[in-house]
Amino acid sequence: MTTDQSHLDRVDLALLESLVDGPVFLPGDTEYAEETATFNLTLPHRPAVVVGATSSSDVQHAVRFAGHRGLAVSVKATGHGAVVSADNTLMITTKRMSAVSINQSESYARIQAGVLWQDVISAAAKSSLAPMAGSSPLVGAVAYTLGGGLSPTLGRAFGYAADHVRSIEIVTADGVLHHVTAQNEPALFWAVRGGKGNFGIVTALEFDLFPITRLYGGGLFFHAEDAPAVLRTWHTWVKRLPEELTSSFVFLRLPDLPMIPEPMRGKLTLHVRISYLGEADAGAELIGPLRTVATPFLDTVAEMPFTEIATIHNDPTDPGVAIDRTMLLRELPAEALETLLELAGPGAAPEDALMMVEVRQLGGALSREPRVPNAVSNRDAAFNLFMASIPAPADGDAERIRAVLAKILDRMAPWGTGGAYANFMSTEDTAPDEVRKAFGSLVFDRLIDVKKLYDPTNMFRINHNIPPMQ
Repeated sequence: MTTDQSHLDRVDLALLESLVDGPVFLPGDTEYAEETATFNLTLPHRPAVVVGATSSSDVQHAVRFAGHRGLAVSVKATGHGAVVSADNTLMITTKRMSAVSINQSESYARIQAGVLWQDVISAAAKSSLAPMAGSSPLVGAVAYTLGGGLSPTLGRAFGYAADHVRSIEIVTADGVLHHVTAQNEPALFWAVRGGKGNFGIVTALEFDLFPITRLYGGGLFFHAEDAPAVLRTWHTWVKRLPEELTSSFVFLRLPDLPMIPEPMRGKLTLHVRISYLGEADAGAELIGPLRTVATPFLDTVAEMPFTEIATIHNDPTDPGVAIDRTMLLRELPAEALETLLELAGPGAAPEDALMMVEVRQLGGALSREPRVPNAVSNRDAAFNLFMASIPAPADGDAERIRAVLAKILDRMAPWGTGGAYANFMSTEDTAPDEVRKAFGSLVFDRLIDVKKLYDPTNMFRINHNIPPMQ
């Protein structure tokens, strides 16, 4: 059964307000636009009603209300992962559920649904511990973990964030709150860790922390003309790195705007990222070949507290419009690297210009199955390719960007695994065959079986959806 927002009026609002402690919003309310805003502004949301949840109880009441009225349920913490329109849904926003607690003696954190990684990083640092945070501390910790959780600082040493989840509190489509562990409801525990938000609304997580307070990291920035030599050196160098060191590179074409540093303004640059968990002297020796093949115009690689990891990637902090695509690479041989240089490097045609083309190193613990298996798949990949660009106001630029992204994916396909990392999939990857690529057929079919048990009507479908049917 479906409905639309015209079926919800102030009577419905009054009922919902009587059930929950948090605020409730309808379209036209003053706070509605801010409450529903996404990080990627290409996908505005127009839900029929919004519940600003303050507790698991609020989430339960909201889910039951949605079930009685035939509404799909969407969830939003920061809006970074918005990939499907939440129009005519009941949206649950979780930013008011922001509690973080650290168990120092047993090295784990407990967080509520709306917590950002920066909150966990800061709290854990007080106990000389670190979480499996991603490149942006402004991303919601729960959604990141449910999609696998690829940390560019700890991943190669310890695996995916989902590998280190101890317990989950989740509200399923019947409005029941489950406390899920490997011993209690193991099928759901397996599926939620990697299967994203397809099985309910996670209201709390417990996960491991690690005794790390500092690292050797930052970025090496090179002019476009040095990119071929640097990347050919990087290509050989990256094959023999210890698991404690992670590297990635990105071609950046930043706009000619006053807020962009002059050496990068309106130009192509190469940014090589470094994160090493060992001593600074050893790290400096390891990255020596990259510093000597060419002179970076900016070198920020140095010892830093873990609390400053955001400075390694410098991910965007403000909402904006972007179109992106991704794929996993089985390998990156010399021919593949030369193809990337041709398509995205200094020799790329102007009409093929993208804002960023990135390759992240995988391997190490990311390639190994965890002690308690989960749904995170495609662990055979050696690298992840991610591309994004901001369309210009001119008509047709979005179509141009999509065509360029498709061309690069096609040209890089000979070295692809055929899979994709779930958290990097976008609005362009929501078709069932695309979603299946994040898991492979065997895991996807097993996820469908779990979906049938816990969400048989597909209430939680505003995502990269796993439908409860073949």
